[in-house]
Parts: sequence; C-alpha cells; structure tokens
Amino acid sequence: MRLRHPDGATVHLGYCTNVHPAEDLAGVIGQLDRYAVPVRERLGADVLGLGLWLAAPVADELAADAAAVRRLRAELNARGLEVVTLNGFPYRAFQAPVVKHGVYHPDWSTPERLSYTLRLADIQAGLLPDGAVHGSISTLPLAWREPWDAVRADRCARALDALAAGLAAVQERTGRVVRVGFEPEPGCVVETIADAVGRLSGADTTRLGVCLDLAHLACGWQEPSEAVRQLGSAGLPIVKVQVSAALASDDPAAQASALRRYAEPRFLHQVRDRAGFRADDLGAALTGDARQPWRIHYHVPLHAEPEPPLTSTMDVTRAGLRAIVGGQAALCDHLEIETYTWEVLPSRLRPRTDGCLADGIAAEIAFARDELTGLGLASTTAVAS
Repeated sequence: MRLRHPDGATVHLGYCTNVHPAEDLAGVIGQLDRYAVPVRERLGADVLGLGLWLAAPVADELAADAAAVRRLRAELNARGLEVVTLNGFPYRAFQAPVVKHGVYHPDWSTPERLSYTLRLADIQAGLLPDGAVHGSISTLPLAWREPWDAVRADRCARALDALAAGLAAVQERTGRVVRVGFEPEPGCVVETIADAVGRLSGADTTRLGVCLDLAHLACGWQEPSEAVRQLGSAGLPIVKVQVSAALASDDPAAQASALRRYAEPRFLHQVRDRAGFRADDLGAALTGDARQPWRIHYHVPLHAEPEPPLTSTMDVTRAGLRAIVGGQAALCDHLEIETYTWEVLPSRLRPRTDGCLADGIAAEIAFARDELTGLGLASTTAVAS
C-alpha cells in the first residue's frame, strides 16, 4: 500500500510475513494466496506491500537462481503484491514451537549473518518495483548482550564494513540501492537509541542505519521525538520503521493473572520498567516483586487493545508516527507492521482460521493507514511492476 506524504515522497506501508512459517520457495508462494491476497482484497487495495521474510534456506534457493527471483517477482505482480523491504532478523524457523534466544543466532560476529544478509540484498534488488527509490532490509542489533567481548565487537565492526562494501557491489551490479537497518531491541548489544549511535558511529550511513521498532522503543521507555532527534544529530538514517505496539501493565502485581496468559513458550518477551527493572522473559518477571508499571516486548494487534486490565503502548506508536512522518518531511518511507504473535496470543484472542488471521492483518493495516492519513498522508493508487 502506498501513501503520498505532503512533501511528495511515496511512503510504503505493508505487513511482515514472518507471522507465517515457510522454509522453501513453494511455501512462500503458497502464503501469497493463503494470506496476502485475501488481506489485499479485504482492504480493497490495488497493491499491497509485504515485508517479506525469507528464511535462510529460501534465500539460498533464490540467490542460486536468478530465474527463481524473476519468477517470484512475477508471482507477486500477478497478485497485486510488492516488496520494497525484507525482514532479515530471523535466520530460520521463526515460527518453531520454541524460538526464544535462537532468533539472535547467527549474529553479526559470524560469517553466516553477513552472507545471509548480502544474499537478501541481491534478492531485494531483483524484487524491487520499477518505481521504488530503494529497498531495505531489517536485521538484528548485532547480537544478544551475552557473551560479548572485544573480540566479538571487532568481528561485528569488520562485518559492518564488509556489509557496506557488499551493498555497494549490489548497487553496481544491479543499479538498485538496498539499505540495511539495525533494529534496537531489549536485551541486545544495541538495546537503545544511544547504543545505536555508539555502535554504528563511523558506519557508511548511505547504506546502513536503524530500523526503528516502535514497540521496542516503548519497552525501553524512550520518547519517540527524542529518539528521532538523537538519530538525526548523529546522522544515522531511519532505514525502516516497524509499526508495532507492546503489551503494558500499570500494576503488574495486581494484574499478574492477566499477564500469565501472555507468558508462552515460543518467543522471548523482555520486561522493563521505568525504574530500571529488567527481566529477559515475562515468565521470569512474574516471579519477582513488581512495584512499577511494566512494558513487555510482546507485539499486540494495533487495532485492538488487550483485554482489560492490560493495555498497549499505542500512545508511543502514535507519537512515533508523528515524529517520523507527521512533519514537513518524511524521515522514513518504509513502514512495516510486524505483529508476529498472532498464533501465540491468549486463546480467546487467537485467530482460529486462515480467514480470521487475514481479517486481523487487514484490520491492522487499515488502522495504520487511517493513522497515517490523519497525519496528512494521502492514499494513492499504484500498479505493481
């Protein structure tokens, strides 16, 4: 879905397909008919944007066969779908029964992460619609915080230099610009905007920058306008925005029974309070003595508040959108809704059928579209190419 900012920029809005499991190309194409096309039809959109997740085996398959990339692009075009951004954070098996810390491996201290990301860049260059200014890839914030030492830090720094050089080579080879955004997340080496500024200083900012996940920002109790100011002062571009909302609890001790419904075995749900309390997962947090409001790294549907007494951080999400695209200039043109938790929501909120999941995703996109048009952006028509 494309929107026009008052400054004339085209802002792309789509949803991330890491909510769907697929480890081969046939599975990815099958998802288009099973979910993406029904979502587009529910929205009445001529073109729907996808933040495509390609697990490492799919990336290998596509990178080895240029004809397969052309086929995938043709399959997207035929269905009124387009891809300007890829989600390169999960490496594989993101919808496995247990993911937890596994999502951070391999990290940027390993050659596998660099190779995977450069394969994605080649693929993204081949999938970009003709009129797109550039493509983007989001990736993990270097590594989980432990173990971390000078050796791993040096490996990551060298990998970022190699990444920038590889992206320049992709541009020279294909004529298309692809940028990579590192996504600050609780518990990681790059957890905060200040961490991003410190760790990415000196990087090639024509090709590398930040992927700003608004739920992660909220969990860190960071003010969006200040985050945007810090990034601007450091010259770090916002390559991509993940339009997401986190779970929140004003009184975790009194609301423990409601919170337990969200403690589940698949994903890590980091917990933070404003006073410095830190827990790496919700289940562990619930064993402690909570005295302050919590924000929990649990992406909840944008359009539907959690059941009371719990709430979400949609106020931060709205503030983030205002700071990024609500001003005179669009500070980012790739917006991706990333609610990957639909299948692990409490049972009463979980979609029971493929159609119910398509309904929920479409409702989220419509909600985000309405928020953006309320900021002065205008819906446009587009033809996939």
